[in-house]
Amino acid sequence: MNRLTGKRALITGGARGIGLAVCQALAREGATVAVADRLTDEAAKAADNIGDGAIAVTMDVTDPASIADAVATVERSLGGVDILVNNAGVFNMGPIEDITAEDYRRQFDVNVGGTIFVTQAVLPGMKRRAHDGGGGGGGASIINFASQAGRRGEARVAVYCATKAAVISLTQSFALELAPHGIRVNAIAPGVVDTPMWDIVDGLFARYENRELGQKKRLVGEAVPLGHMGCPAEIADPCVFLASSEARYITAQTLNVDGGNWMS
Repeated sequence: MNRLTGKRALITGGARGIGLAVCQALAREGATVAVADRLTDEAAKAADNIGDGAIAVTMDVTDPASIADAVATVERSLGGVDILVNNAGVFNMGPIEDITAEDYRRQFDVNVGGTIFVTQAVLPGMKRRAHDGGGGGGGASIINFASQAGRRGEARVAVYCATKAAVISLTQSFALELAPHGIRVNAIAPGVVDTPMWDIVDGLFARYENRELGQKKRLVGEAVPLGHMGCPAEIADPCVFLASSEARYITAQTLNVDGGNWMS
């Protein structure tokens, strides 16, 4: 449908999993995408496979200098950022007694700090283009990745749940602040999604719940009302909608994309 023709999109954590699916979906709708990731080679491969002017940039969302360099490269190469997808994230779990200061800082630095500081880096250009009418139909859009874990507490997942609850709160606050500039800010809260990260998650549950490998993954899929784990494309398609002019009157919202796991 070419809903995003003429748009320039920056996706963090874009080399794998949901981030890669988002890059592919936005590109199919006409956007020129920048695949941002710490995994430089994988990001470059993803951009090559996407084609259509896609570029790769190395970005560590915990490093302000890395963020600044990557955003400057995207601005030079693509001419700006109309769509920002803050997808980069990390997960860990364990009982309260095992939470360390290092793990606490890492999860908050990536999941929360990355959302804050990448948004901060793109805002000057995004605001300027929005005021000049250069954002195209639907204006500029920022999409943050929260999680169903940000909707509730989960045993042994305290820090991760807290980071994703913070992303939902940031989305609301950013949306209110940026509305006068014509910049919409929304979030997506995925449920359980079949990505390489879930193999890591399954291993952690096996350790802490004394399960066989693969058992937790199977059980959580069966527990979804729609009967299965999501796939990355099922999360990426709502990103296209939120980035497009079809969502021009939607801001400050967190959309649950979880097969019915959480109702709000």
